[in-house]
Amino acid sequence: MDKVMKLASQRAVVVFSRSNCCFCYSVKSLFHELGVSAAVHELDEDPSGPEMEKALARLLGRKPPVPAVFIGGQLVGSTEKIMTLHLGGDLVPLLRDAGALWL
Repeated sequence: MDKVMKLASQRAVVVFSRSNCCFCYSVKSLFHELGVSAAVHELDEDPSGPEMEKALARLLGRKPPVPAVFIGGQLVGSTEKIMTLHLGGDLVPLLRDAGALWL
């Protein structure tokens, strides 16, 4: 859990992902299209990935726990939450407040 929280606080936007996950791809693509330089941690490519995945499953209360998105060091949620914020017009202001966008 400590490693997850440390990584989550190092950048304005942090995405914990799996390289073969279509939902993760959608979230990463959205951030890219918005001009956000998110730190992406591919759990299936990291030796500590299984441990981080367990910690994220506890935080989110679900499996699989990816994508798990942190904005401004705070857990925002997964694909459904990010897309809901985006469609509601609330994602960009949240990204601006975290320093991830300068629009």
